[in-house]
Amino acid sequence: MASLSLRHIYKKYPGGVTAVSDFNLEIKDKEFIVFVGPSGCGKSTTLRMIAGLEEITEGELFIGDRLVNDVAPKDRKIAMVFQNYALYPHMTVFENMAFGLKLNKTPKEEIKRRVEEAARVLDITHLLDRKPKALSGGQKQRVALGRAIVRNPMVFLLDEPLSNLDAKLRASMRTELTKLHQRVGTTFIYVTHDQVEAMTMATRIVVMKDGVIQQVDTPQNLYDNPCNLFVAGFMGTPQMNFINGVLEKKGNDLYFSFEKLIPDKTNNIREEGWQCSLKLPADKANNPALADYIGKEVIAGIRPECIADSPMNVAASENVVSAYVDVTELMGNEIFLYLTIGETRLTSRVSSRSNSRAGDTITIAMDTSRMHIFDKDTERCIAH
Repeated sequence: MASLSLRHIYKKYPGGVTAVSDFNLEIKDKEFIVFVGPSGCGKSTTLRMIAGLEEITEGELFIGDRLVNDVAPKDRKIAMVFQNYALYPHMTVFENMAFGLKLNKTPKEEIKRRVEEAARVLDITHLLDRKPKALSGGQKQRVALGRAIVRNPMVFLLDEPLSNLDAKLRASMRTELTKLHQRVGTTFIYVTHDQVEAMTMATRIVVMKDGVIQQVDTPQNLYDNPCNLFVAGFMGTPQMNFINGVLEKKGNDLYFSFEKLIPDKTNNIREEGWQCSLKLPADKANNPALADYIGKEVIAGIRPECIADSPMNVAASENVVSAYVDVTELMGNEIFLYLTIGETRLTSRVSSRSNSRAGDTITIAMDTSRMHIFDKDTERCIAH
């Protein structure tokens, strides 16, 4: 078993393209680390550098106490599971799983023992005599995992291993991978663009954008305390709502105001002001970090589940506004409401018993205790 240390890792390609920039990460023994981010953010490139399949341009990579920058992939004691399974079509499941051990001249009895043990753990003992063409996608994925397990690696590397499976099978395989990690007790490093996979499986998540680490934290802390607009918008489905507005001080209270009043159709001049003002809780009103932003434009972020349409929540809240319902999506146990307030677009997650329908103008309550305030220029989070 092993910890990993990635110190100031860069990957630069000819032509001045930098795929990974100043990547620093300490991975503890037996952690389940997930690299997540949009396509092209550098997560797979980082994984391939750990595997030795890509050369590190700058920086140092340690597995345990061993510097492995110049160590061949086969000597790093890691095992990689690819997106496309990479099984040999002419070999049986047993032969596929045993292939790496045979190359290392492992004794036949030891090969048999390891393959059968891995097959038992993955529940594919009955498939050992079949060839890949006779397997389903989920079975092929188990075989690819088994081929990695038999090598007793110090680190498992998994590059989007579930992306070729259907939604139902992906959900069940997420559970299987989590249980496998607990049984094997080895460090797992997993790459995905699916934040649901990251949230459900990871010990810690590494969020990447344009080759740069944005935030490293536990799934719950990433969701509750994103460090910037990108992380806030990337983690969560539906994504966090972002509203442009200003912070206003009224007496001892602090308000977030948005949607400027506009002249009516008769061109009568209205008093300047804002259509919507939301009172922020005392902890935000007294937050020194927000003092410099009073009277300035900021971006407020609020999760869909923090916008309610139930009469009980609306009656209990002082932060209510009117919104037009553009579209409703029934998800079974909940409904997504797509709302419009002037130029602002919002998504709300409400109970499936909601009476809101497309075309309605409804009153919604917004939970400002869970609102995030972001700097409009730097996009960094000022207050949670």
